[in-house]
Amino acid sequence: MSENEEIAYVLHRRPYRETSLLVDLFARGAGRLRVVARGGRRSRLAGQPFVPLVVAWSGRGDLKTLIRAEPAVEGTPVPPGRALYLGLYVNELLMRLLPEWDPHPALYEGYGRLLRGLAGQGEPEPLLRRFELQLLAELGYGFALDRTADGVSLDADDCYGFMPGSGLIPASGARRGPGSTGFRGCHLLAMAADDYRDPDTRRCAKRLLRTALAEHLGERPLRSRELFRRLGPAAEPPG
Repeated sequence: MSENEEIAYVLHRRPYRETSLLVDLFARGAGRLRVVARGGRRSRLAGQPFVPLVVAWSGRGDLKTLIRAEPAVEGTPVPPGRALYLGLYVNELLMRLLPEWDPHPALYEGYGRLLRGLAGQGEPEPLLRRFELQLLAELGYGFALDRTADGVSLDADDCYGFMPGSGLIPASGARRGPGSTGFRGCHLLAMAADDYRDPDTRRCAKRLLRTALAEHLGERPLRSRELFRRLGPAAEPPG
């Protein structure tokens, strides 16, 4: 491969001028980058998302020109419904949080594992929580799940809060507010052990990671959460 050719995933695309697309890609070596796909509305980029593509681009500025895109492998597409909306949610996280041209090869591999898991139609929540934890760690915002910010091991019978920028703290010292207190030690320790079998652990993980991500996403709401709600009143939004 030349230095301007990689395997990448499409994170987002939108119309540009009359027939082109602005496309945000996530590549192993380049990280997140934006390209112009001239005439892209008639290309493969207008088709199925979440499929690895061999892409090549050229240009000297920040906005490159896509010169080639074709499927890298025969993959299993993410099925429509809940799994597809979760994929859109993850793509929006990457769009909002990843700086351009900042390589994260381990996160790229984790993203591929997540998509393969969603395509397999298994239980999606553990896959999603693992990726959210990896994303926070890759961006330098990770925190321990088995000890407090002061290094004290968690007690399974105690409750803990979360302090953005620090980590877990005893519940009595937690900042007041929705989602900022009341994380049980047993559920946090289960997360640390990558054990999401208990529904209460999954609920704890969702609240905790929503709180942790909100600090970096800012006040602008995630569009994918609104889209997810349209699945019906029984559906819970991702994250």
